Amino acid sequence: MTRPPRRGRDVSHQMRPTPGRKRALRIGLSIAALLAAGAIAFARVGTFLAREQPLAKADAIFVFAGTLAERPLEAVDLFREGYAPRVVVTRATIDQATFQLEKRGLRIPTQDDLSREVLLQLGVPAGSLISPSFVHDNTAEETRTLRELALKHRWRRVILVSSKYHLRRVALAARRALRGTDVEVILRGSRYDESVPGRWWTRRPDIRWVASEVPKLVAYAMGFGT
Repeated sequence: MTRPPRRGRDVSHQMRPTPGRKRALRIGLSIAALLAAGAIAFARVGTFLAREQPLAKADAIFVFAGTLAERPLEAVDLFREGYAPRVVVTRATIDQATFQLEKRGLRIPTQDDLSREVLLQLGVPAGSLISPSFVHDNTAEETRTLRELALKHRWRRVILVSSKYHLRRVALAARRALRGTDVEVILRGSRYDESVPGRWWTRRPDIRWVASEVPKLVAYAMGFGT
């Protein structure tokens, strides 16, 4: 006697995703997309901060305070290459210990003194150097001096020299300070700055720079530090 064929179990309903599974899948995909976007943004922080622009002839080279040789060296090269006929070296506030030394009669060269000396010894004539008397405490104050000088001397274009990771904040401060003028700026990172913006997370000095610069940029964007 032949047995009738056994009927297979209908499992098609088990293959259909339930509303709960669909929701979990959507959440999982959203998290994966956010993680991927976060990884891309993380990797691009360095290049975002190091915003640089093509060089062009200008009326002046404005060197932001902050380094002894890295930024002045870039200014020297730009001057020698004929990009501008004058160089501005700003003055930064001195620390409390240096102030105490001066109170005791001991005068040591400040950073702007040394930067100026670098420029002079490397061939920039004294008549081509501008050293504003105002002492600056931050980048925003320096850009306000930039505005005053540009309007006074009727400059139309200025090359702003700084370290690579400082450029984005420089751009923000300069845009605010020069609002209402026709002054154009060109952002230039020093070629002597050894930072690697495209792989900033692989080098300890870059990590320290980025970790320090990002909060400052956020503060500037929010209107603080101006």
